[in-house]
Amino acid sequence: MQNAVVLCKLPYLPPSRLLPLHYHHHSLIIRPKKPSRERRRPRETEWSDRSRTSSVRIRAMPCSAISGGGSDGNGSLRNFKLNESTFLASLMPKKEIGADRFVEAHPNYDGRGVVIAIFDSGVDPAAAGLQVTSDGKPKILDVLDCTGSGDVDTSKVVKADENGCIPGASGASLHVNSSWKNPSGEWHVGYKLVYELFTDTLTSRLKRERRKKWDEQNQEEIAKAVKHLHEFDQKHIRAEDANLKRAQEDLQNRVDYLQKQADSYDDKGPVIDAVVWHDGEVWRVAIDTQTLEDDPDCGKLADFVPLTNYRIERKYGVFSKLDACTFVVNVYDEGKILSIVTDCSPHGTHVAGIATAFHAKEPMLNGVAPGAQVISCKIGDARLGSMETGTGLTRALIAAVEHKCDLINMSYGEPALLPNYGRFVDLVNEAVNKHRLVFVSSAGNSGPALSTVGAPGGTTSSIIGVGAYVSPAMAAGAHCVVEAPGEGLEYTWSSRGPTADGDLGVCISAPGAAIAPVPTWTLQRRMLMNGTSMASPSACGGIALLISALKAEGISVSPYSVRKALENTSVPVGSLPEDKLSTGQGLMQVDKAHEYLKQSRDVPSVWYQIKIYQSGKTTPTSRGIYLREASACQQSTEWTVQVEPKFHEGASNLEELVPFEECIELYSTDNAVVRAPEFLLLTHNGRSFNIVVNPTNLSEGLHYYELYGIDCKAPWRGPLFRIPITITKPITVISRPPLYSFSKLSFLPGHIERRFIEVPLGATWVEATMQTSGFDTTRRFFVDSVQLCPLQRPRKWESVVTFSSPAAKSFSFPVVGGQTMELAIAQFWSSGIGSNETTCVDFEIVFHGINVNKEELVLDGSEAPVRIEAEALLASEKLAPAATLSKIRIPYRPVAAELCSLPTDRDKLPSEKRILALTLTYKFKLEDGAEVKPQVPLLNNRIYDTKFESQFYMISDANKRVYATGEAYPSSSKLPKGEYTLQLYLRHENMQYLEKLKQLVLFIERKLEEKDVMRLSFFSQPDGPVMGNGAYKSSVLVPGKKEAIYLGPPSKDKLLKFSPQGSVLLGAISYGKLSYAEKGQGKDPQKNPVSYQISYIVPPNKMDEDKGKGSSASTKAVSERLEEEVRDAKIKVLTSLKHDDEEERSEWNKLSTSLKSEYPKHTPLLAKILEGLLSRNSVEDKICHDKEVIDAANEVVDSIDRDELAKFFSLRTDPEDEEAEKNKKKMETTRDQLAEALYQKGLALADILSLQGDKPSASEVTEGSKEADKTADSGPGSGGLLDRFEDTFKELQKWVEVKSSKYGILSVTREKHHGRLGTALKVLNDIIQENTEPPKKKLYEEKLSLLEEIGWQHLVTYERQWMHVRFPPSLPLF
Repeated sequence: MQNAVVLCKLPYLPPSRLLPLHYHHHSLIIRPKKPSRERRRPRETEWSDRSRTSSVRIRAMPCSAISGGGSDGNGSLRNFKLNESTFLASLMPKKEIGADRFVEAHPNYDGRGVVIAIFDSGVDPAAAGLQVTSDGKPKILDVLDCTGSGDVDTSKVVKADENGCIPGASGASLHVNSSWKNPSGEWHVGYKLVYELFTDTLTSRLKRERRKKWDEQNQEEIAKAVKHLHEFDQKHIRAEDANLKRAQEDLQNRVDYLQKQADSYDDKGPVIDAVVWHDGEVWRVAIDTQTLEDDPDCGKLADFVPLTNYRIERKYGVFSKLDACTFVVNVYDEGKILSIVTDCSPHGTHVAGIATAFHAKEPMLNGVAPGAQVISCKIGDARLGSMETGTGLTRALIAAVEHKCDLINMSYGEPALLPNYGRFVDLVNEAVNKHRLVFVSSAGNSGPALSTVGAPGGTTSSIIGVGAYVSPAMAAGAHCVVEAPGEGLEYTWSSRGPTADGDLGVCISAPGAAIAPVPTWTLQRRMLMNGTSMASPSACGGIALLISALKAEGISVSPYSVRKALENTSVPVGSLPEDKLSTGQGLMQVDKAHEYLKQSRDVPSVWYQIKIYQSGKTTPTSRGIYLREASACQQSTEWTVQVEPKFHEGASNLEELVPFEECIELYSTDNAVVRAPEFLLLTHNGRSFNIVVNPTNLSEGLHYYELYGIDCKAPWRGPLFRIPITITKPITVISRPPLYSFSKLSFLPGHIERRFIEVPLGATWVEATMQTSGFDTTRRFFVDSVQLCPLQRPRKWESVVTFSSPAAKSFSFPVVGGQTMELAIAQFWSSGIGSNETTCVDFEIVFHGINVNKEELVLDGSEAPVRIEAEALLASEKLAPAATLSKIRIPYRPVAAELCSLPTDRDKLPSEKRILALTLTYKFKLEDGAEVKPQVPLLNNRIYDTKFESQFYMISDANKRVYATGEAYPSSSKLPKGEYTLQLYLRHENMQYLEKLKQLVLFIERKLEEKDVMRLSFFSQPDGPVMGNGAYKSSVLVPGKKEAIYLGPPSKDKLLKFSPQGSVLLGAISYGKLSYAEKGQGKDPQKNPVSYQISYIVPPNKMDEDKGKGSSASTKAVSERLEEEVRDAKIKVLTSLKHDDEEERSEWNKLSTSLKSEYPKHTPLLAKILEGLLSRNSVEDKICHDKEVIDAANEVVDSIDRDELAKFFSLRTDPEDEEAEKNKKKMETTRDQLAEALYQKGLALADILSLQGDKPSASEVTEGSKEADKTADSGPGSGGLLDRFEDTFKELQKWVEVKSSKYGILSVTREKHHGRLGTALKVLNDIIQENTEPPKKKLYEEKLSLLEEIGWQHLVTYERQWMHVRFPPSLPLF
């Protein structure tokens, strides 16, 4: 898609390759992030006009069979000037497509009776103009989140207590309103992090507001803490006493902690609780939003006005006044799933407003069809920014059919590998052909080069693809240019045809900009957006007017007849035949299309399917003829055309199919180039005929022709079908060195120059220079290069160049030798407008190339180098190879696979088939933090041109915290050290397809840190990698002479420890660098003009030298060894016993007592007994259990000779002495057992103290210096338990670092017992930060407890929000 959020794939908004994203007071300006995949780029369009300076022979082209229309049919006006009325009209353009004339003539045909499904980022039901239709009906009939991004798991059921309270899923106690009907008494509960429902823009605004309030609270607490510290220091100028020093340190730690919190603040957002219940009639939903409100009395669950599924009552809620974000709810699966629906971008609301907005008091700002109704199908997934998913697309189509929609508008898309192919295309074909939906979609914003239309709008036969047009009125009004262009034109960035298989690509054009409604959370009513995203709903609204009229007049509605009417009544934009590749058949005209449809009401609704293949071949088939390469233009070719009339599913055999017979006269727009039979008799079973295309006499450049069929009996119908023939006859570069230049090109705003060049064989990159002159004001140019290669997306390079004054700029980009390259240079449509000076451009292209015998290299893991042959076919080139390995891919198989049928109706296809889901679970571990990206080669990088329905992955840790999500286009995520679970979710209706994927290989791709990147060496000798001689640096390649070099594998000692056998190291290799590169440049292959992938298969690990060494013979007697083996076996049995019930604990006690009497001083046994006691979960008498732990710990401590242990660790051992090393390991184990016993004893003593309440008040320090004095003077307190605790702690201090992550909790406990909560918090925080394993919940619970005791409520709230992020009760729904 392309969307108003740059961090994701963007909805079809026009692109700015230069300006940063922001909401302007009159415009949405977008800058594309450099994507990891090719996307339709959004471009900002703020300026105006185009004119042509070259004279070209004009060929007549069929466009409209109905004559009429004035000179302003496409918005063309000379000496254009706005007044208030025309200015307002320009903000929501309707005149350009005749919609205003049509509605004025037919007020009741304003879209009434028509339902449009908006497939987009979601529509805000509270937005201006989207409440009611022109005849008072509800505007929005349903609002759906088809992606699942707003789903909440509400499968947990609770009951209310006697006070009417229920436990919320977040842990909060919720009071339910006593007036709510709930016959079953069952309340489904769930919760959601509210930022997951908001756009990035809204989240950023809320974070700023919340941070401001949080800072105020934190600063207040800092001031208090500093005041207490100052008072203490004033009273104790010289704090010599140890307790006073600790008290002072505690106060200082409080200040430090608060200041650090301000630096590390990261707002994850409030948590909202959701409650779902059945009131006996419908499912009801209430939301508790207290966490969003400053006033504690606001946002309570009981005060919420319950909602139900939007389509039932059409009501919505707002989270809070601060966010002003509208939401609706839908309940699925008998209350187990709650969908909270918000928009993920203003884009969808804007689109809906263009098509249907109704403003009773501002009719000039009405949408095109104010009487039409809407269902909002959100296909942009909020988890992915706003990118569409296969799940969202499929559910949206299901909803459109279920709601019996008449129209679909979709302003999303992307480049495709194959046109008119894929699972989504199949479902769209069914919706159009069987259910008679008219599907309208944007063509894309990747112009001005040819073959840039995207899927699905520009590549799918059953979809009406719309290009973007700008009129003088739009330029002057909506875009506020200083001088309107003299005539309307296609926006520079609007995508062009033809498709790779020769189809026209763009069907029609419509206004591509409007100032339309946007969601309330933007804090404005409307804004300007432009793009084919806006052209599509403009066309869709116009079609809604037609359908409204047809229904009112009792004329059958067919997407086939509607499309034919639009194409045959459009007004041409531009005077050249090839302009159709930009504008389609032209600017749609509603009034003329209506007349056409009325006249053809009795004509059968037929779609003429065209299949073309070159004579003598059966594959591949195409929908047009596209001669792009030089070889195809050197001779005549014969083509077989198959025309098959297609009726809607359910058409009567006897009444429609059998009688169908048409006598068709065939016309060619130029018989000298395209020759065809004169007549054709067409029946239901179709007919084929041959045509001959002769391009041999054509001049170099672009040529466009059409072959079309006219009904002999009803020529007024215009062309029944068209066969587009596009010929790009390339220039052949014969000079050596290969250089091509064109000079003194004159540009005015909107002018496009295209050059088609046959890239010389052997060329791999281009170095180009663009020199401008002869202008005054700043000029902006688009410079695009496109090549088409089989089964690849168009190979496109693009740049936006701005010249503030005459200057020269250089570019370089990769090319494929032997393939035609289009170079498109366009002055932006509004750049230089108002200036009377043309821009003069000189452009020079120099082809360079180094050809190698292996483009993609695989190093097999052996020590042998790979031989590479290189040659320069065009001119002398410097061979300066560079290669690096910068990534590693580790393969994984699933550890679990679960296949299930999806239960909800939103996953039931119109054919009544239920969609199935396969969940694959993978496990992987990171030894340290890394940036990783999941890769599924079979499925990645395709949404529309794939036969699989959808995919989605989720990466989580052991605590179920989700770190990353993604789908067809995975992105890199930074993960800390730890173990992770990746769940891959795949959907399809066909079980056999999913069964084949149960062992699907997934790669975890890890980006290496700079220090780990491996730079490979080149050699001139085959033994170089081993012998270390014959290193190769560079040389000059002379045409006609090959040179060979060797690429050595990486050194085995440089392989990373996390490179398991079978993993693949990936990188890039390049052979040449720019001719103007400075010395030292070119070492990074990916920064050179062309690079290729290189991979290294990691071999088996080398044998461990110590492995297999025989252990020294034991000196113990056999009887002694046997006794030890028996003892260890008994201990193993003891550790295997469970403690789940009283009987099991009794058996364990008996055996442990028996073993203790048998081996009274065996420390490992006593340590295992202690471990067994600690493993017990349910303990009734906590104090009694603590005493047992203390006794067991004492037994461990007493079994160890601590003097001997201390003596051992005071001496150094010889690491070469094997026996000494073995003894050292044994002593380290004993020390660890001693430390663990002391640690557990200390915790048990502290627990008893806590249970008995024998500790100082925590408020003593927080109340100020006077209380701090009391704490400092009181010492450790009285009582034997405290003394024993202190003794245990001091003993532990002798052996280990007591503030380490393993034992630090005892230090925290000690500080708490002394009332030094600031120091306790510091120690605890250090433990948490030091601990690199997945976070331990008990540590954070202890942190919360300390913060509550201190009374820092703002930090308590903050940490509680983070608890829901770190420790969710379950994984979110897919």
